[in-house]
Formats: sequence, structure tokens, C-alpha cells
Amino acid sequence: MLERHGVTHVFGIPGAKIDSLFVALKHSSIKLVLCRHEQNAAFMAAAFGRVTGRVGVCIATSGPGVTNLVTGLATATSEGDPVLAIGGEVRVGDRLKKTHQSLDAVGLMRPATKFSAEVVTAEQVGEVIGNAIRAAESGRPGAAFVSLPKDIGLAPFPGDAEADWSGPILAGAGSAAAIARAADILKASKRPVALLGLQASQPDVAEALVGFLGHAGIPFVSTFQGPGAWVERQGGSVFAGRIGLFRNQPADHLLDQADAVLTIGYDAIEYDPSIWNAGNPRPVICIDTIPADRDNAFLPAAEIIGDLGASLSALREALPGGTDPAHVAAAQAAAGAVRATIAEGAGLDQFPVHPLRLIHELQRQMTPETHVALDVGSNYIWANRYCVADHARQLLVSNGQQTLGVSVPWAIALSLLHPGQRVLSMSGDGGFLFTATELETAVRVGARFVHVVWDSRSYDMVAFQEVAHYGESAGVMLGGYDLVKFAEAFGCMGISISAAAELPAAFDAAFRADRPVLIHVPVDYSLNERLMQDVVQSFLG
Repeated sequence: MLERHGVTHVFGIPGAKIDSLFVALKHSSIKLVLCRHEQNAAFMAAAFGRVTGRVGVCIATSGPGVTNLVTGLATATSEGDPVLAIGGEVRVGDRLKKTHQSLDAVGLMRPATKFSAEVVTAEQVGEVIGNAIRAAESGRPGAAFVSLPKDIGLAPFPGDAEADWSGPILAGAGSAAAIARAADILKASKRPVALLGLQASQPDVAEALVGFLGHAGIPFVSTFQGPGAWVERQGGSVFAGRIGLFRNQPADHLLDQADAVLTIGYDAIEYDPSIWNAGNPRPVICIDTIPADRDNAFLPAAEIIGDLGASLSALREALPGGTDPAHVAAAQAAAGAVRATIAEGAGLDQFPVHPLRLIHELQRQMTPETHVALDVGSNYIWANRYCVADHARQLLVSNGQQTLGVSVPWAIALSLLHPGQRVLSMSGDGGFLFTATELETAVRVGARFVHVVWDSRSYDMVAFQEVAHYGESAGVMLGGYDLVKFAEAFGCMGISISAAAELPAAFDAAFRADRPVLIHVPVDYSLNERLMQDVVQSFLG
């Protein structure tokens, strides 16, 4: 069934309750990637899901194997990544007994997934697997969990393994009435702004998105996960920058001034409406695949629910072209302020390295063929604000759960998805060690990527916010470790930076290497409290 659905890789760790599936995989066309932790298997599957739009698959044994999947599946569901997780379970006859590794895995997984069910007869295998995949890939994608008892996994399947249980759910554009209502609102507005979320970055939406924004001339801002400058470069309207976490960016100011907001593929988990839309009476239009989760700060005046690309094309036909030149100029000014901040990084030579200098060097490495995985921490804020992508989903980031440790597993998955292409990932020194044991997996499967560790010997993203809120930090200081020796212990290459001027040569050597490379960069986060302030340029003074 997985082969028929086009699955090429499965990520997981074996155990007695799921070993029959591992044996079956050995004799299939699917490549098994044996991982070092089930959570990381789920992260890798999620990266496959986000990039391909089809389920990434992870498997784990019963009990703690399944519980270790929870963080990865919760992250996938929050980020809109289609994942199918299959967990082993004790025999059906032992399900109500206190036996080794017995657990209500289905109940455990319900809050973390879109679908959670157990197969209790062999006849149900196709139904449960098919419905799980449909749930994971449909609407706003997410994770699905299937519990497979040991005896069901060993039983002969009486059904048709070739049956198409998992066919996609096809949707057209939203209703004509909703499109007409949205068009009336936009025609009456003078300063409309589009807010783009993660689902707007799907590759199959790109053409319709660029065409709509280019025709309507509506300036746009983006969440950390949404599409950015590449939309403008391909013919869309003005991209005024990213918004998220703190309401203090030039793009936030433009959004504040809007007299109508059009959200496209946006989920409130990406940037709380109570932050960017509280107390503002302007109408909001929502274009999405599912109805909006409404709250006091997010009550759409029109909702266009259907296929994003088809809805955008239909709305485009209902609108005249262009918008107020003064409004476009305001968006261009916001974009210019962001570009000016980024440009300053080239001249910052102090050591430890200023974050903007590191961003400057990272941006130089991001060719259109480079795939990027970001972790969470202070590095995540800097990179999301100031790294410019060239194409849809070039940058992977956890913006919903803000899960530490995702970048190394994602880098491995990206290398498997795009063999021979450049993969760049980064994390803080704290987040890196959450999943760094997968470097052994990376070497074993032949993955190649360059991973940059922003070293502050602390959980700095927590630290600077504690200082801002309480005047002091607590529980954030970490010890150091030798990243070069750590890399070499796993068969990787390690480079440690001792001056900002060394960064270009380090990247050049790293991307020429025939194995994963870790680059250790001590970073000066002393001005990070200003990430929460309103004037971006204050970082430089």
C-alpha cells in the first residue's frame, strides 16, 4: 500500500511489536532509514511531507517507541506537514492487560494528530491506512497515527493491497458568493495588505499566488513560514517583509495601517491575531482550505474556502488591476528598511560574530538550489527576519510549536530528497544537542549538508526575553563543548571560527566536503534584547 502511494523512504527504529513491518520493508522498493531516536524519525518524515506534499512515513515500536513520536507528530500537525506514523502495539488479546509496553497509544496521539486509530482486524488494514493518509494530506495537512498490534501485523491480509484507498480529496475554488464579497471589500479599500502563511508557500500554489498579487498590486507581508521575496521577484506585488513573535517590524507597521487584510493560507498559530489584529476594525478576508479558527481578534468578514490556487485565480478575475501608488510606496519603504538592516551586516567585523554578519554570510551561501533548515532559538529570529528565499519552501522552520532540534533531522531528509544539491542548516548550541546523535545516521546514509552552530553557551532566546520581562535571566546558561571533536567522532568534518573574516573560506571548504560539516561560530547576542524593540536599526548603534 505504501509503495502504491509513492512512498520512497520510511524512517524509524525497530522493536518486537513492529519487526514484521521492518522485515517487509527489507523486501520492498522503499528505503528504510534507521534512526537514532523516534522523535527524529518523525522530524525526517515531516520534512519529506512538507517538501513533497505527500505523506512522509515513520515507524516505531510499542510503548516508549510510540511516546517518542509525540513531539515530532505534534510539530508536524502544527506546521501543516503530512505524516503517517505507524506504531507497534501488543497483541489484540493483551490490549486490556498490564503487559510489557501496553499503552493507549491512540488516545495519547489524538491531541497531536489529525487522525488516530488502531487496526483491530486484518480486514481493516486498507481502510485505516487509506483513511489515515487521506486525513494527513487533505485540507490543512498534518500527522496521522495508526496503531498496529503485533498479531495484526503478522496476519495475512484478505483484501486488495492494490485498492486506491488513499486517493486525494480534490477541491475547487471557494464559493462564488464568498469571492464576490471579498472582491467588494478589496475594491472599497485604499490600503489593502495580504498576509501570507505557510500553506501559501505550497509549490503548486505559486503560479496562482504570483499572478493574483501581481494583478491586484496588493502589497504583502509574510509569517516566518510564508512565501517571501521570491513571489515579488517572479512578478508579484511588493514584499514588505516578515512578521512574527514581536510586533515591531516595518511589515508590522504596514499591516497596522491597512484598511483591509487578506490572509492567504494563514494559521493563527504562526502569528497570534491578538498581537497583530487586536482592536483594529478593518475587515479581514480569509482564503484557506479549511474554515478559520475564529477568536475575538480574528473574525473574517469573508471566507473563501477551497483550493488556494483556484480561489486566488477566481478572485483575480473579480478584481481590477492595481492599487494606490502611495500605498505601494509605503510598502516599498518598509522593504527598504529591512534591506538596509541586512546590508549593515557586511561591515560588522567584531568577534564573537555579530548575528547580522553571520546572516550576511549565510545569505551569500543561499543559491536558488540551496535547501535550508532552521532550528529554533535566537538564530531562528535573526534568520527568519533577514534571510531571503529564492523559491517556495526553500526554508524549513518550526513556527507553530517552535520545536528545538528539528534542523539536523530536516537536513538529513533534505539531502535524501535532493541528492547532490546544497543543503544548509543551522541551530544554536543548545538546540543542536537535542538531535545531534543523528549525525551517525547522516554519515551512514550518505547525507551531505553544512550545519552552522550559533554558539552562545546559553538558551539565549529564553534569556533575552526573561531580561526584558523580569530584569534578569534564570535557568539558561549552558556549558561549552568542542564541536570539531564532536563532529570528527561521528565521521563528520568540523570547523571552528575565530574571526568573522574566516567565514567565507569556511563555507567554501564545507560545501566542497564529501561528508556532513559542522561550522562552530561563537556569536555575540549582547544586543538581543533589542529584537523586541521597535527600531530595527538600533542593533547597529
